[in-house]
Amino acid sequence: MTLVNLKPSDEYEFKPGQGKVLLLACGALAREIVDLVERNRWEGFDLQCLPAKWHNTPDKIVPALREKIAQAKGRYQSIYVLYGDCGTGGEIDRLLAEQGIERIEGPHCYAFFSGNAEFEKHADEDVTAFFLTDYLARHFDKLIWEGLGLDRHPELLPLYFGNYTKIVFLAQTRNEDLAKKAMEAAKRLGLAYEYRYTGYGELETGLKARA
Repeated sequence: MTLVNLKPSDEYEFKPGQGKVLLLACGALAREIVDLVERNRWEGFDLQCLPAKWHNTPDKIVPALREKIAQAKGRYQSIYVLYGDCGTGGEIDRLLAEQGIERIEGPHCYAFFSGNAEFEKHADEDVTAFFLTDYLARHFDKLIWEGLGLDRHPELLPLYFGNYTKIVFLAQTRNEDLAKKAMEAAKRLGLAYEYRYTGYGELETGLKARA
């Protein structure tokens, strides 16, 4: 895998390398992808991540993917996109169908970390759940508390979270510090807390099939 150093925001800048498969991914998955690649010693991937904060402005995702695909085509045997729908209303899938490119299955990362079938099984009980992954637990203050302006306007808390009843922490690693951060996030939001260890789920199996 060819990439440059991880930034504090968990986004990667990209330099073309010797990989045969280009992974185009959400920056929120960067750390997990690198962990999997290093653990399995997969050498055939190059990785390029788009900013994780674009989940708040999903209209930016598809134009950026289109641009990166155009730049990369012809340099790789294949391109694999590691995004759920991510609020694009099906636009990612329409782009990829047009380009003949596959993506990981699932509506969002919560589903493919859990496994899509397992996620669907919990759908009814989780209808009022707010999900955290390792990434979101690690960056809760920056992405959620500050990102939604709750540090400046705590009165907005019921507006954003009034319809939620619990936080479900989908943990990719057995990390006590992250579990404590997720539990503290639940307290700050006034929500119940539930822990589920998922591991890397279908992110790992999807990469393994293309390694």
